[in-house]
Amino acid sequence: MNIVVLAGGNSTERDVSLVSGKCVYEALKSKGHNVVLLDVYLGIKDVDIANIFEDKRNWAEGIEKVKEDNPDADYIKKLKGDEKDFFGANVKEICAMADIVFLALHGANGEDGRIQASLDLMQVKYTGTDYLSSAICMDKSMTKDFFIMKGVNTPKSYTIHSESEADEGFKAIGLPMVVKAPNGGSSVGVFICHEEAEARKAVSECFKLDNHVLLEQFIDGREFTCGILEGKALPIVEIEPVKGFYDYKNKYQAGSTIETCPAKLSDEITKRIQKNAERAFEALHLKTYARIDFLLDKNENDFCLEANTLPGMTPTSLLPQEAKAIGIDYPELCEKIIEISLKKYEN
Repeated sequence: MNIVVLAGGNSTERDVSLVSGKCVYEALKSKGHNVVLLDVYLGIKDVDIANIFEDKRNWAEGIEKVKEDNPDADYIKKLKGDEKDFFGANVKEICAMADIVFLALHGANGEDGRIQASLDLMQVKYTGTDYLSSAICMDKSMTKDFFIMKGVNTPKSYTIHSESEADEGFKAIGLPMVVKAPNGGSSVGVFICHEEAEARKAVSECFKLDNHVLLEQFIDGREFTCGILEGKALPIVEIEPVKGFYDYKNKYQAGSTIETCPAKLSDEITKRIQKNAERAFEALHLKTYARIDFLLDKNENDFCLEANTLPGMTPTSLLPQEAKAIGIDYPELCEKIIEISLKKYEN
């Protein structure tokens, strides 16, 4: 197949996306496909588009591992220069020539439905769920509305639209609480607050990232995630950061987190979380694949936090670990994602 792997972008998860894209690119190449890796935001110039899939260069050259610090959004925008179009040079043209586009994007302008809607209008096939469910899942406040409507257990929350509403939100949730920028990803803009002063500072920081802020009940317990392939749950992973919580650094720096797959849970709890992951997947109208995050409190009650519609595909990412636990290796997983994504277009 002729495949474009689309990565990069201008979100705070740009570096993660580039590493995911590199891994997917190399895996699909190893399976004999004609693959081009493109930075959706910067694109590529001075290339023969007509024969792009015959170009044997290493399209992943120069991509490094994920750094400890969040990417600088202002620096990324400067790389773009004065160009107005979000899509980089030749990106749309090359995508239109592909059999399918593998979305290795994460965060805003990649995982929020905008790219998906654009590709739909171009009649270009792509991996993952559609634009509407992507948008729902990108906004954690909206995600919670759907969970509540469909009876999926989730921590109590309160959304504020200005700092003047913080007092009312603090009263509704109480301390300790989690303060989140609802449209962030990779735990960028997530703060666990035990004191009101901490919470107020966190709210201010989150409003720098988003136009509304989610205040969420703090659940003291174990953290898990459960991948979904074609509506069916994969083995569960338990996530135990060596220090702190599962933030940006702990997600992507080797040795920062202990990940156990399959998680050491009773059969009863395992089946319950897997069933609830499938229910969450259905409640959010997701298609093809996703990853659903959970907390399990001291009384073994599980709480669904959110859904990741384009789960990370880096060397430390969780979905590949879950697939490996049932005998699906990384290159096979990439092909499987393409296979089930193409089913969206059969009707």
